[in-house]
Amino acid sequence: MLRHLHIQNYALISRLDIDFEEGFSVLTGETGAGKSIILGALALVLGARADSKAITDGEDKCIIEATFDVQRDNGQWTKEMIIRRELYANGKSRSFVDDSLVTLQELKGLANKLIDIHSQHANLLIENADFQLDVVDVIACNEAQRSAYSAQYERYTAAVEQLHHLQALAKKSRQDADYIQYRYQLLNEANLQTGELEELENEQYQLSHAEEIQAALQTAIEAIQGEQGSAIEALRMCHLDDAATELQERIESTRIELQDIAEEAERKLSHIEMDPQRLQWVEERIASLEELLHKFNAESLDELIAMRDELAEQVNRMDSFEFDIAQAQKAVDTERAALTKASAVLTKSRQAVLPQICERLITNLKRLGVAHAKVEMPISPTEDFTPNGCDEVQMLFAANLNQSLRAVSEVASGGEISRLMLCLKALIASSKGLPTIIFDEIDTGVSGDIATQMASIMREMSAHRQIIAITHLPQIAAQGEHHYKVYKADTDKRTETHISRLTEDERITEIASMLSGNNVSEAAMKTAKELLNRN
Repeated sequence: MLRHLHIQNYALISRLDIDFEEGFSVLTGETGAGKSIILGALALVLGARADSKAITDGEDKCIIEATFDVQRDNGQWTKEMIIRRELYANGKSRSFVDDSLVTLQELKGLANKLIDIHSQHANLLIENADFQLDVVDVIACNEAQRSAYSAQYERYTAAVEQLHHLQALAKKSRQDADYIQYRYQLLNEANLQTGELEELENEQYQLSHAEEIQAALQTAIEAIQGEQGSAIEALRMCHLDDAATELQERIESTRIELQDIAEEAERKLSHIEMDPQRLQWVEERIASLEELLHKFNAESLDELIAMRDELAEQVNRMDSFEFDIAQAQKAVDTERAALTKASAVLTKSRQAVLPQICERLITNLKRLGVAHAKVEMPISPTEDFTPNGCDEVQMLFAANLNQSLRAVSEVASGGEISRLMLCLKALIASSKGLPTIIFDEIDTGVSGDIATQMASIMREMSAHRQIIAITHLPQIAAQGEHHYKVYKADTDKRTETHISRLTEDERITEIASMLSGNNVSEAAMKTAKELLNRN
């Protein structure tokens, strides 16, 4: 529950500190006194969108801090939590939970478990189909069924996405099939080999210069082993004295090397042939490979080989698409069947509580003066699966005898919508277990005994949670266990909003003022006392 609220430098508030109590509290004050400002500050600390314009003129930042009692045990609050929001003039903001920095998303998730603020505009939610379905789910306490459905829905949508992906690939492959097949055939029939082009270029050089190479080798051989005595033999016959042993070794090494060179030259000479047909084939092969490199815009045969392998995979995939799509379709059918079962379980949980919801709404509406109220909430199937199931709920309402049931937005007045919304909130509160609910002028469009009954319902709700009602009606204000007044006061510099908790005597005066205006009469004072004494 909300235990304390601290506001600093927010709109018309320089500094405000107020403690709240368990049970049913009311906030009153003249129009424009600043009730909405306080509510806006509380919404900000709970994760609402920040606006630097809300900072008090002349200040660099504002701070809103809310203290909550949480974790109730044996009727006692056993833990305190402090949430703080700091808003800076440059538009930035920071959020803290017990002095630990948190993201805005984390803050919102936590706030949704602590407090529910029902603003004046929230009455419009009653016309929203998603809100109506949420109400049914809260009353049905079907979180397990919804979680099971959501998990299966994710599996189903993933299977559908995979099927669509394969179908798109298959379609594109069919469109590109001839081109892909043509390119693959060109590369595959070329019988490409790594390093082949370099080898062919070397062979081309040798074949085209065979005569020159032969002559050069022959000259080298003759220079080493000429007719007038070979250099090798001359070296072999060279004898030096013992003092030139090292030189003798070098001469012998040189003789052996020259002999080896001569033998290698003879071997190469024996393998070199002038083969015009082979040269023509080599040149044609080089030309065809260079043409492929140009056609495929590749730098090397290795790139062409990689392209060939990739095209081969695409060709294979084209052949396997039919099988893969069939398997994907089976997966979709399997997941759809499981989702249909999960959806049926979820629908059953909702249908089970609809009579109870309608009965309790009608009972409370009659308490609130809608004597002939009729409410029905038929469930109809959606055209396809949705993230929330296969159900559509529409609340049908009639307030008068012989009036046909129609959508709430078509037949309910503003006062009837306020009463219906309060009844829905009472239902939700009993099932959802929220520690704190704030009603911001939910009494719009009602007065007299109806207002008294609305207050009674809120007071009944406060038996198990903290209820805070912002109201202009004395009948509701009188039933509060704790009464706070919001007012404005002028200082030398500006007008500021304040809040104070009223004593019993101050409550009498405040309620009398709500009854008769600024000129409080004795009759109004008497009526105020009577209203307070009824509780």
